[in-house]
Amino acid sequence: MPAPGENLRINPDRLWDSLMEMAKIGPGVAGGNNRQTLTDADAEGRKLFQKWCEDAGLTMAVDTMGNMFMTRPGTGPDALPVYLGSHLDTQPTGGKYDGVLGVLGGLEVIRTLNDLGIKTKHPIVVTNWTNEEGTRFAPAMLASGVFAGVHTLEEAYGKQDAEGLTFGDELRRIGWVGDEEVGARKDKMHAMFELHIEQGPILEAEGKDIGVVTHGQGLSWTQVTVTGKDSHTGSTPMPMRKNAGLGMARILNLVDEIAWSHKPHAVGAAGHIDVYPNSRNVIPGKVVFTVDFRSPDIAVIKDMEDRLKVGAKEICDETGLEVKFEKVGGFDPVTFDETCVAAVRNAAERLGYSHQNIISGAGHDACWINKVAPTAMIMCPCVNGLSHNEAEEISKDWAKAGCDVLFHAVVETAEIVE
Repeated sequence: MPAPGENLRINPDRLWDSLMEMAKIGPGVAGGNNRQTLTDADAEGRKLFQKWCEDAGLTMAVDTMGNMFMTRPGTGPDALPVYLGSHLDTQPTGGKYDGVLGVLGGLEVIRTLNDLGIKTKHPIVVTNWTNEEGTRFAPAMLASGVFAGVHTLEEAYGKQDAEGLTFGDELRRIGWVGDEEVGARKDKMHAMFELHIEQGPILEAEGKDIGVVTHGQGLSWTQVTVTGKDSHTGSTPMPMRKNAGLGMARILNLVDEIAWSHKPHAVGAAGHIDVYPNSRNVIPGKVVFTVDFRSPDIAVIKDMEDRLKVGAKEICDETGLEVKFEKVGGFDPVTFDETCVAAVRNAAERLGYSHQNIISGAGHDACWINKVAPTAMIMCPCVNGLSHNEAEEISKDWAKAGCDVLFHAVVETAEIVE
């Protein structure tokens, strides 16, 4: 089947205008967004996306996890759909592009097909996956995980946020519980493509327009609880202290050493830290923090987990502290589908965009969908590699290049009908 010519491009101004319009919903305090999942802002963003999709002739289905599926029909009566999309939810201090580019880029693909009068054999479905970020209801990629059979619906509905509100109750409250069984369509997918900003500095540093994502790093989240004894910082002699904060500091140094030992692809840090009682003149009696290890090699992840537990136990034994470990999230490394990856690479070459293979350092919905359907990702650069930050930024040209490649990869896979 011939692929569309290189003269076929998306409308970059329309795409950019859509990104800026969506960014008005759930604005942050420093130019970004706070549109956390299942908030009123999330509901408002969903309604706007629904309107735009319906204006483009798409029909909507919503499953019991709130995943939105917006369908453009194909001409083949038995042809399975090609999916594209990402997520509209953001971090509390998120940027305007993380996830959103993939959703609205998917919509732009549809709008461009409509403009050009192109029909495809396979239906095309633009998707908004619920709660990709996992910042309010852990773990990340929760709804795509339920869709792929990694988590159960009951498990997901019972997840609580910091205020004790449950995922299920909040999904009902904002009115986005659909009637489609979650995962009912997972065995009826032809392919899935996700456009995303890199969230790292490699593409910009290398001067590349497009990242052809071949693999995704595996992830391990281990919650570590170190318990000592809170006491007065001024009157407790040094030999008599049981300083949980000190134990944490030494463990975090260990985490860094472990990650460095598996350079260049392994990484490790703790991003979520709670200190109790968190008072200026009280030695911390308890700290709870989550260690995030990532690598494209499952054996490396296992080694890092094991070394963390052994080393942290030794540190706490030496300092008179207790330590407990709980695995609170994770997924194995991902190898994306060769045919879908080739479609992305071919599109970049056909369009004349510079590109390179890249490993995704972050988790994405595509990582779970890859378990049930052929999947690939497309990445565009972001300024200084900054993401999960309100200062996150991309250029209109980068967005255009990524969406052009998405358009061509999707249309090649969905097959143009002459």
